[in-house]
Amino acid sequence: MPKIKKKRFDDMRTLENVFEWQDYNSTKPFPRGTWHQNIFENDNPIVLELACGKAEYSVALGEMYPEKNFVGVDIKGNRMWVGATQALEKGLENVRFLRAYIDHLDQFFAENEVSEIWILFSDPYIKKERKRLTSPKFLTLYRKIAKKGAVINLKTDSDLLYEYTHEVIEKEGLTIHRDIKDVYTECPNDPELSIQTYYEGMHLEKGKKIKFISFSLN
Repeated sequence: MPKIKKKRFDDMRTLENVFEWQDYNSTKPFPRGTWHQNIFENDNPIVLELACGKAEYSVALGEMYPEKNFVGVDIKGNRMWVGATQALEKGLENVRFLRAYIDHLDQFFAENEVSEIWILFSDPYIKKERKRLTSPKFLTLYRKIAKKGAVINLKTDSDLLYEYTHEVIEKEGLTIHRDIKDVYTECPNDPELSIQTYYEGMHLEKGKKIKFISFSLN
């Protein structure tokens, strides 16, 4: 493992705004259901950024909405370290990070604990439909931890994932709030959608269109 990557992994174990999955087990379970009371120490809505990478959205939205709490979730600590250290440098008390597998979310969040979810440029898994973060499998998982009517936001460069998500929404009879096929043509000045991730910048350089769809879980 390169020295820089190893140092970041070591740092992650000491950052006060990061929770690591391996620190918890059957004899020491994560205190799910206590994010409001013990971690954020307020009753503000909790918003997740799944597969957050460098967590550009968690940090930017945390600055934009001090009245909300944000949790970036990913298993790749080397990338998450970037957002975690930025949040500390900016003094963002409403931003935290969870290094864990996304399909284990219900081990870290309790029923009705999450108000909104952002999915940004996640892997479309061309040959593995069940691994897509908007598949019925994951929507079922989100329902275990989300409030009734919680909003799911998908921002992607992938036509496959965008169209697949449309199909899932239709089959499950979910409510669409916004449906944008080209973010930077249709709403270039939208404060939330104008936040750019590292991977988004790479996609834009290749001339790809960025799509966005938000919908509610019923």
